[in-house]
Amino acid sequence: MIGERIGRINRKIAEGGVAIGTHISLCEPAVTEMLGLIGYDFVWIDWEHSAMDRSHIQGHLMAAQGVGAAAFVRVPWNDPVTVKPILEMGPDGVIFPMVMDAAEAAAAVASTTYPPAGRRGFGPRRANGYGMVPTAEYLREVEGSFWRIIQIEHEDAVRNLDAILAVEGVDTIVVGPNDLSGSVGLLGQTRHPRVLALLDEIAAKCVRAGKAFGTSIGFDAGVVAEWKGRGVSWIAAGGDTGYMMEAGRKTYGEMKGIFGS
Repeated sequence: MIGERIGRINRKIAEGGVAIGTHISLCEPAVTEMLGLIGYDFVWIDWEHSAMDRSHIQGHLMAAQGVGAAAFVRVPWNDPVTVKPILEMGPDGVIFPMVMDAAEAAAAVASTTYPPAGRRGFGPRRANGYGMVPTAEYLREVEGSFWRIIQIEHEDAVRNLDAILAVEGVDTIVVGPNDLSGSVGLLGQTRHPRVLALLDEIAAKCVRAGKAFGTSIGFDAGVVAEWKGRGVSWIAAGGDTGYMMEAGRKTYGEMKGIFGS
């Protein structure tokens, strides 16, 4: 059924829950399959900052969805040519980075929406089950089958956030704390009071607008608890490379301790 996974996340949020996810940056889809088996609601497939190509992305989508997890793809830029082939793979969400204002948010929505409302070209492949879903049914359900996710990661975007949230078709926004800190000359200082104030402002505006919002962070239990306090709807924390490095370093350290070398 088209939209089943994002529908499950929408229901969880509507019932007061928080959708929990994690980040994928390695190319191997078995990594996504393993994390999906753990029970994550979704995976964030990061095309913006990884070595993946489009075939890797499709493999990750198949792996995640095969074990019942939703799969969001962060594209490298808000560009309809870049977004189009990802849509045909049938993601459960598309993340548009560094959106600055309502016009850019509207362009993102248009690139994911069929005419007359948008400018998406018609050519679904995996998105309509390789033709197993009748075209009329697909067109009736497709617009609600995935999230259009606008990433807020610049001080100017925070100033424009009320207008961005009012754009029809924006399903949710996600906060990028690191780039947000860089936009005010404090790159990496996500605990700086000025950055924390911006994070609080974003959350307050989303709550006031009744719009679901998420964040993308490394895992820190205290920071996650802060986001819970802000009323976050969904959260992607930690990721494949971090998990591997953490476990690898721990094992290596214990082995050195045993052998004394």
